[in-house]
Amino acid sequence: MTSTFTFFHSCIIFLFYLFLLTPSRASSFSGIETGDLEKRGDLFPQILRDEAVARLVELGKVSDASGYLERTFLSPASMRAIDLIQTWMEDAGLRTWVDQMGNVHGRVEGANANTEALLVGSHLDTVVDAGKFDGSLGIISAISALKVLHVNEKLQNLRRPVEVIAFCDEEGVRFQTTFLGSGAIAGILPATSLEISDKRNVMIKDVLKENSIEPTEEMFSQLKYDPKSVWGYVELHIEQGPVLEQVGFPLGVVKGIAGQTRLKVTVKGSQGHAGTVPMSMRQDPMVAAAEQIVLMESLCKHPEEYLSFDGHCTDSSIKSLSSSLVCTVGEISTWPSASNVIPGQVTYTVDIRAIDDLGREAVIYDLSNRIYQICDKRSVSCLIEHKHEAGAVICDPELSSQLKSAAYSALKRMEGDIQDEVPTLMSGAGHDAMAMSRLTKVGMLFVRCRGGISHSPQEDVLDDDVWAAGLATLSFLENL
Repeated sequence: MTSTFTFFHSCIIFLFYLFLLTPSRASSFSGIETGDLEKRGDLFPQILRDEAVARLVELGKVSDASGYLERTFLSPASMRAIDLIQTWMEDAGLRTWVDQMGNVHGRVEGANANTEALLVGSHLDTVVDAGKFDGSLGIISAISALKVLHVNEKLQNLRRPVEVIAFCDEEGVRFQTTFLGSGAIAGILPATSLEISDKRNVMIKDVLKENSIEPTEEMFSQLKYDPKSVWGYVELHIEQGPVLEQVGFPLGVVKGIAGQTRLKVTVKGSQGHAGTVPMSMRQDPMVAAAEQIVLMESLCKHPEEYLSFDGHCTDSSIKSLSSSLVCTVGEISTWPSASNVIPGQVTYTVDIRAIDDLGREAVIYDLSNRIYQICDKRSVSCLIEHKHEAGAVICDPELSSQLKSAAYSALKRMEGDIQDEVPTLMSGAGHDAMAMSRLTKVGMLFVRCRGGISHSPQEDVLDDDVWAAGLATLSFLENL
């Protein structure tokens, strides 16, 4: 009996150690095994991959909703996220603070405290029913890279100050206006923004007061950074598209970001009984809105068939639109929203994006005219409000070159050899870099995401791609 137990016990111990020595799926990248990594400590997988992934999972659980991820401007979940991010920044050896808009800052002065600072960041807010990588990956990768320097006592060797910023609101979900955090720091957020209200008629200034912040014009001026104090801004973000996965690269450098316009269209008609008003006598805002939305889809699919060369658009703009223009109606609401009532009012949003600003403006001009024509034809009234406007941004060539070198260096350290060049691509999604470009030069690095899926719980990034992102950020910081 004792002999049998001893043999069994020995087998268990042997299998346990065999398990410890067996490389896991998460710790391999293109053939690099755990044993190899132990000989190459400069890759720091424990911090840049394992801990970073764990933090992404932890932050992804901080939500205002019970069944899905949602964090909006200064909501209870956002406040918890702020505390968590600030703790991680302190763990990386950074001096931290939270400003009066809810942006979280972590800064190290480096070897030259009086020179211009590099700002690195992304956003901590999410869309409704979000994935856990959008925004959060850029924040956590930057903190992880700085933690590696801190652990290795190299933080003070940085050639210039580095400041990580987790912006309070980029998505604009609650107040339908984007870049509240980065816009305030860049100095492009007007004091009138305080009067913007959400669907419950709660204003931004009310939310700030709820969090013991007294919103004033002086507060806004204090948030704005002096351009002379900033060297540049860099943002790491998931691609939110399928290109990197298609070409088989974990990282890509962003050449530029598409301009955006958000419209709110309100169509008002004559509310009535669904059973008693003849079809020929109806002034139905629902069918007017439906016709407008279908028209918008056609215009955005085939802009060359609608736009004319009359000063609003050029030949080059139309060619650019054919490859980059996207238009979306993401929200529709009706009043009184009853199955047996002809609606009295329909409201919907329009999101228009393109690389060419002149072309985008031409689309808005033409679409607006056609919306009003449909309203006149159907004897309903229309109101088109411009809720958000952001011009296209071209990333700084010098920063882009440095990021490309950093990405190449990171992938070479992980793979050993790279035959192809790091891809360069445009961004159709908006990013805080758009607002920050009004303050300083900007650069962006994209990280591959599975299927190009984003703004969804299915949003996913491989553990080793998180690692590559952190290693590229580290390489960039080391070579400032």
